[in-house]
Amino acid sequence: MQPVFIAGPCVIESQELLDTVAEKLVEINHRLGIDIIFKSSFDKANRTSIHSFRGPGLEKGLQMLNDIKEKYGLRVLTDIHESYQAEAVGKVVDVIQIPAFLCRQTDLLIAAAKTGKTLNIKKAQFLSGKDMRYPVEKALDAGAEEVWLTERGNCFGYNNLVVDFRNIPDMKDIVPTVIMDCTHSVQRPGAGNGTTAGDRRFVPSMALAAKAFGATGYFLEVHPNPDHGLSDGPNMLELNKLESLIKELL
Repeated sequence: MQPVFIAGPCVIESQELLDTVAEKLVEINHRLGIDIIFKSSFDKANRTSIHSFRGPGLEKGLQMLNDIKEKYGLRVLTDIHESYQAEAVGKVVDVIQIPAFLCRQTDLLIAAAKTGKTLNIKKAQFLSGKDMRYPVEKALDAGAEEVWLTERGNCFGYNNLVVDFRNIPDMKDIVPTVIMDCTHSVQRPGAGNGTTAGDRRFVPSMALAAKAFGATGYFLEVHPNPDHGLSDGPNMLELNKLESLIKELL
């Protein structure tokens, strides 16, 4: 079974950025015979600082994502932070993502499940893999037909994360599709003077280690110039390195 690949910029910065990344994903899909899902956020509601860039918002962001879907034929994923967003997002995207900090929010899970879309629930930084059976139960009870789980590391003291790769097989006991978030897992939350720091050098290692533990998918935020990215720049993989990493994972 082919792995799930999810890739795109952390936040919608501009139409030009979305087009640049989407064009590259289409090229990779054609060359490798895969189906990368395009990801970007219309609103980063959990930024460290009130002054940080959040994105274009729900209405404009969904229009931009829909344009990418129609223009390039890519499947699309985005995340929601509040229950009221689920219905509108469900009309556009193929996969709705639940952020890690919000994975126990019952009303959010129920609203997302009721859209009928595939749900990708990120494991909270404060939970074990086995704990994720409860968010999955909530989603399935509300009518979700397909639920994925994503590993993204656990809090390790202040301003740091560590990945316990045993969470991957533990979560595969709950759902068949378990994805490794290879970029958020290298974060150092809040360690960048009001922003999230991190080290993208370790992204390929995170991906390959996850493969060894049986991951069935990979989440990779990418940017043509991540050092100038408006959100999570230190953790995003350079766009021109995405294809070679996917080849290794295949």
